[in-house]
Amino acid sequence: MTDRYQAGMNVRREVLGDEHVDRSVASTTEFTAPFQEYITHAAWGSVWTRPGLDRRTRSCITLALLAALRCEDELAMHVRAAVHNGLSSAEIGEVLLHTGVYAGVPAANTAFAVANRTLGELGEPAARRREPERDPG
Repeated sequence: MTDRYQAGMNVRREVLGDEHVDRSVASTTEFTAPFQEYITHAAWGSVWTRPGLDRRTRSCITLALLAALRCEDELAMHVRAAVHNGLSSAEIGEVLLHTGVYAGVPAANTAFAVANRTLGELGEPAARRREPERDPG
């Protein structure tokens, strides 16, 4: 195991949580092992470990790109990671709203649905149903 791989595994665990990483490792097959090694080494060990951006910023960028690319499964995982990295529900919403301007309303609509469901699973209050506004007149 290389130092970069180990550094990647450490960051991966810090960002995604031990439970998620343990599930991924446990479900690794002979077929998927090279890909798991690649993402741990390249994404987590070479990019997420760089000092140029903090993890909150990396999470914002990741959310925007995953929303734009319509990667719903990865988006849910990274919504959890963004909360773990200190982003509030409101900040996640701002990232997705901003993404909608540049990636399109359909992509943002799907991303909001995924994020809202995921935030609800995390017990985030912003994901609760809002009472309809009443006309005072």
